Amino acid sequence: MFTRFSRVSNGGGGGGGGGGVITQMVRYFSKKRAEDVRRINPKVPTPEAAAISQNLYQVIKDHGPLNISSTWSHAQEAAVDGINSKTHMKLLLKWMRGRNMLKLLCHQVGSHKRFYYTTLPEDPNSAEAKNILAMKLETEKNPAKRNTNKKKKLRKTKG
Repeated sequence: MFTRFSRVSNGGGGGGGGGGVITQMVRYFSKKRAEDVRRINPKVPTPEAAAISQNLYQVIKDHGPLNISSTWSHAQEAAVDGINSKTHMKLLLKWMRGRNMLKLLCHQVGSHKRFYYTTLPEDPNSAEAKNILAMKLETEKNPAKRNTNKKKKLRKTKG
């Protein structure tokens, strides 16, 4: 009886009725849930985290959308006190996202994704807010052209 429900049905006929449902349940429960950024522990007391986050906010605001490594190098140049390591800075950036101080942008070029932190504009209707969303950080790759010669050859051989 157990083997009947453990089979995965590929849509073909025959028995094994509940296989599709089991497969859907396995897919649903195997997904990772999104992390609740509001509950992130900044590993330092809240007043100290607020002071560090103001410095990080200023760095990101001054230098535009930054990825993690650029944020780390700019924070070291600005001598932001209280950041113990790059991992601690990443934790603080997540904490700042949970407090709606920063926004995380994903920029996809071809098959590569790059994530950038940017500040939320003070006035959402300002021109700066529209520029941030419309800004292209890098030129996009041209989509790869598919070789259609194979299809043409198949058509010629059939006809």
